Amino acid sequence: MTQLLPPIGAVLPELVLAVSAIVLILIGAFRGEGSANLVTGLAIAVLAAVGVLVLLQPAAEVTAFNGSLVVDAYSRFMKLLAVLGAVVSLIMAVDWQAREKQAKFEYAVLIVIATLGMCMLVSAGDLIALYLGLELMSLSLYVVASINRDSVRSTEAGLKYFVLGALSSGMLLYGASFIYGFTGSVNFLQIAAVAKEPSPGLIFGIVFLLAGLCFKVSAVPFHMWTPDVYEGAPTPVTAFFASAPKVAAMAIFVRVVIEAFPHVTHQWQQIVAFVSLASMVLGAFAAIGQRNIKRLLAYSSIGHMGFALVGLAAGTAEGVRGVLLYMTIYVVMTLGTFACVLTMRRKGQAVETIEDLSGLARRNPLMALALGALMFSLAGIPPLAGFLAKYYVFVAAIQAGLYALAVVGVLASVVGAFYYLRVVKIMYFDEPVEAFDPMPTELKAVLAVSGLFTIFYFVYPAPLIEAAGVAARSLF
Repeated sequence: MTQLLPPIGAVLPELVLAVSAIVLILIGAFRGEGSANLVTGLAIAVLAAVGVLVLLQPAAEVTAFNGSLVVDAYSRFMKLLAVLGAVVSLIMAVDWQAREKQAKFEYAVLIVIATLGMCMLVSAGDLIALYLGLELMSLSLYVVASINRDSVRSTEAGLKYFVLGALSSGMLLYGASFIYGFTGSVNFLQIAAVAKEPSPGLIFGIVFLLAGLCFKVSAVPFHMWTPDVYEGAPTPVTAFFASAPKVAAMAIFVRVVIEAFPHVTHQWQQIVAFVSLASMVLGAFAAIGQRNIKRLLAYSSIGHMGFALVGLAAGTAEGVRGVLLYMTIYVVMTLGTFACVLTMRRKGQAVETIEDLSGLARRNPLMALALGALMFSLAGIPPLAGFLAKYYVFVAAIQAGLYALAVVGVLASVVGAFYYLRVVKIMYFDEPVEAFDPMPTELKAVLAVSGLFTIFYFVYPAPLIEAAGVAARSLF
């Protein structure tokens, strides 16, 4: 059912976010600098309410604005995941802002606006909605990267992200204009109806469109911004970058290729397979020499996006289900890991090198246990959640006959295990250094939930697998 004006339920989460962002800006402007805690609290409440609204949306597929926005099981699943990442990132930032005297009401407002962009992006049904959602998200991210104006590193991170992001947006638009020129439509379903045979112009458009999206998920060869931005941006911002925007970008990546180009699968499959392979290999090898924990996690996230794309390369419903499960487990593991990174403070000063974790097991055994479990899970060691995430995407690749991709993925996992296990070795076997400052309650809660999910996910994975299966099938 397609109609010009939407049934209000279809776009209610986006409307709530848009109105809330305006109200929060006004509260911040009228109450001045002291309003940061109030605005942050309200923003967390708004995001939680939006998550509930997404859950309550009807199961049937609804399209709005003449097919520009699509609400289906797939968009609901990915929106929930993006909103979860945004809420947890905002909660994790509260203590950091107080300690660093960086309490600014604009931060929470920008997170709300970025989440609005993500929700639009996940539901995009045509190339114009895709671009609007992507830019709304990206412009907010450029600003939060450089939110700490007194820090040269933070300002530099924001500038690098902005310049490279503008370049990628240009490539994406160039690709979109080619696709429109050769198919006569911007709507994904209408493009699919026309693009039954691969033509040089169409393939050219797909290459540029996917190049722009690869930048957003930080896949090789468009990953160059990731280590610098992760290291330079304030740590709560890095935690946000590593979770919610990755989900939204991966969501639209999957939707575009599956819905708009089902008849030219072989063409985009080659691109996705190459990008996936390169990301897994670079993520595994480039992280080995890193000493800064945030740079290490940047290369780790490049590798993980490569693993997630293995499922997409399969081009099947099982493959897409694998991508959804991978992204869910990845977000939980990442948020837990960043809760530990945010705790790395001595005498009020943040420390960031891996050596600062030396002997943590003797100073803080519970934190060491949780971080150790997360590292084992990121490495893909059974029976932890990270192992099952990789299992889902590799099985989909093997069923689709992509044996080389699965083999390289397994080998990259083995190489990647080296630097994750090195962190565990430093925590458990090196001589202890000075203890960290006490861990704030909200970070304890995030770490506990993340650790327990990672360790015990294998006991009862059925509900998540079922939800991801329903979401994946709604695209086909």
